[in-house]
Amino acid sequence: MAVTKTAKRAIRSATNRKVVNDKRKKTMKETVKSTRALISQKDKKGSEKNLPTTFSALDKAAKRGIIKKGTADRKKSRLAKAVAKIEK
Repeated sequence: MAVTKTAKRAIRSATNRKVVNDKRKKTMKETVKSTRALISQKDKKGSEKNLPTTFSALDKAAKRGIIKKGTADRKKSRLAKAVAKIEK
């Protein structure tokens, strides 16, 4: 348990950061999941429409350190490749 005033403050701020980061991570995962669902349904138009939102969520997560930049780039690349693979 924290004893000093600054240690208590650090615990509070870490808890608040965790809540915010968890929310951002959840948003990112939900957008990726919805895009993957559209891809599995072979909905090219819907998945192309959803792709910019997903890319934005991944970039924001990478910018804020929730995931690494390389991870975001890899996910974006694989999603774009999967969308391009869908036939009309």
